[in-house]
Amino acid sequence: MRTRTLLTLTAAVAALGLTAPASAADTPVLTTADGAAVAVGDVLDASLASGTAATFYSSATGTSGISCTSSAFAATVNDNPAAPGTATESLTSHSFDTSGCTANVVGVLGVSGITVDNLPYTTSVSSDGTVSVTPGAGSAIQSTVRLRTLLGTINCVYRAPSLTGKSSNADNSISFTNQQFTKASGSSLCFANAFFTAKYSPVTKGGVAVNVN
Repeated sequence: MRTRTLLTLTAAVAALGLTAPASAADTPVLTTADGAAVAVGDVLDASLASGTAATFYSSATGTSGISCTSSAFAATVNDNPAAPGTATESLTSHSFDTSGCTANVVGVLGVSGITVDNLPYTTSVSSDGTVSVTPGAGSAIQSTVRLRTLLGTINCVYRAPSLTGKSSNADNSISFTNQQFTKASGSSLCFANAFFTAKYSPVTKGGVAVNVN
C-alpha cells in the first residue's frame, strides 16, 4: 500500500509540473524582448540613447572636455549561458561621429576624430546587470582623440585597464559613468585624465530589444 501511495504522489507531482524547475534555469542571460534566446554568433548593437551625449571630461565632476551626440557599438555574442550567469561578447566596433562632437578645452578649436584602438575587447554581461569591458592579454582599452588647434592637429592617446558599466531592462540600455582614462601620450593641450560617460539604448539584435536575465 505504501508503494502504491508513493507512486500515486509521484505521478501527481509530475502532472502538476512540479518536477520541472529546470525549465526556468534554461532561460539564458540574454533574450530578446519577444522571449527568444540570443544565440552564439548573434550581433548586438546600440547607439546613444535619444537626447544624450557621450562625454570625455577632464574630471569626474567637471564639464570641460569633449561631448559627442553620435556614437555606436557592435558586439558578437560568444557565450550565453543559463541565468543567473554571465554572457560574454566580443566588442568589434565602437565609433564616434565627430561631426557631432564639440570641445570646450582652452586652445582647442574642434574634434577631428575619436578612434577606439586595440579592438576587439571582451565584454561580459552578468545577470545582476554588471557590464565589464576588458582588453586582450597585454593590451589596454585605448582611445586616440585628434584635436584641432591653432598650431594644427594633435593626437591625445588615453588608456584604461578596463571599463565597468550597468545594464537596465527598463530601457534596454548599457550605461557607463565616469570611467577614467589616463593620458598615455599627447601635448600639454591633452588633459591628463578623461572621464567617459555614455548611455547606449536600446541594445538590439536585428532591431529587437535585448533583455538581461
